[in-house]
Amino acid sequence: MDKNEVLRKIPQVDEILKDKELVSIVEKTPHDFLTNCIREVIIDTRANILNGIEKDIDKRKLIEKVISKVEKKSKHSLRKLINATGTVLHTNLGRAVISKDATDAMISVAYNYSNLEYDLKRGERGDRQSHIEKLITELTGCEAAMVVNNNAAATIIVLAALAHDKEVIISRGELIEIGGSFRIPEVMSESGAILKEIGTTNKTKLSDYRDAFDEEKTAAIMKVHTSNYRVVGFTESAELKDLMPLGEELNIPVIYDMGNGLFVDLNDYGIDEPTVPNLVKDGADVILFSGDKLLGGPQAGIIIGKAKYINKMKKHPLARAFRVDKFTIAALTSTLFEYYDVKRAKKNIPILNMITASKDELKDKAEKIAYELKSKCKADINVEEIKDQVGGGTAPDVYLDGYAVSIIKKDKAAEKIERELRALDVPVVVRVAHDKILVDVRTILEDDTEILIDELIEVLK
Repeated sequence: MDKNEVLRKIPQVDEILKDKELVSIVEKTPHDFLTNCIREVIIDTRANILNGIEKDIDKRKLIEKVISKVEKKSKHSLRKLINATGTVLHTNLGRAVISKDATDAMISVAYNYSNLEYDLKRGERGDRQSHIEKLITELTGCEAAMVVNNNAAATIIVLAALAHDKEVIISRGELIEIGGSFRIPEVMSESGAILKEIGTTNKTKLSDYRDAFDEEKTAAIMKVHTSNYRVVGFTESAELKDLMPLGEELNIPVIYDMGNGLFVDLNDYGIDEPTVPNLVKDGADVILFSGDKLLGGPQAGIIIGKAKYINKMKKHPLARAFRVDKFTIAALTSTLFEYYDVKRAKKNIPILNMITASKDELKDKAEKIAYELKSKCKADINVEEIKDQVGGGTAPDVYLDGYAVSIIKKDKAAEKIERELRALDVPVVVRVAHDKILVDVRTILEDDTEILIDELIEVLK
């Protein structure tokens, strides 16, 4: 058939809009959006005909293309996926997975009005920080607390409120770079504070802090927990408990940026990290940490400490710029509530549950997945011991004992399987090593196991 004759057979936009197959889509899709999708399909079809790819017009297939385009373009780009990498706090995959209760709390305030800044008892304007401050102070033993949108924001507002145009003493060994090429010195400088670096990369003594103090210029001492790397060998650093008496003597606050927000002792699982309650006992004047790392909540920067310092931050102009929304407050409140009972927290907070999972539990999970795959797929499928990571710039030298389902398919390269898994409706992110796929089970949520098995079968067939 002549190409021009085929081109003339392409239906008009209005004709496609009236097709009965599109009735349900027409009712729930904005008219201009749907029209644009139809035009795009028509343009693609014209190009395919002119290039000899399509020889005739099949109206049913044309309608299917429109439906597919509408569904694809109407989806937001932020999608659910399955993390089968074994890295618990995977920054690229959204870091901490929050609990079901925390999710329900977010939905509740999203779908309704709320008393975010309304005092129900007095019937007048309230303070959004009040919903969470008491909970934090009870759990940690601190005097006061506030929450901002992330830990970098917490660093800026702490220094802006306490040390603007003044010096902050900090060890050169703690001038770290965090995710996304953001460096502590650059973040700190945005606050208007002046960094006074002391010591060396591997050695900073208590006397270095004392020698750097200038009564007219120094506003604070800052210590940063190097959570994303370790310096070993010929090293020395001043501990928080040593810096506190010095801060009191010099009459300046000691600020501790701990980063990870760990609330429970995880030494039994090889994670030797400081906990928030213990740092409060050590007497730090101000402590700041993330909500979405080892705390297991939503993205947030949490600042706790002595009321006289926290109150300065609450009154600072940046407090409004960095404030958190109702969703964060709802999710964080629900997450923190679990910590009244440590056993409950380890069970209900997904991050803690993943980290504390036993080898037997992980092996059983891997064997069940492998059994389902072996019965339906022609591939070499086995269960292997593997090492997992906490991730998220936390506990870099800790490797957790875990299990993975290894997959080798002779007629399909591991790299191709990996790409196909990423292209699924619910993408699956796996590890590839030694020409085989490794499906690490530690980070696979229970509700996703059946979806994962079905999708693996689809790709392996």
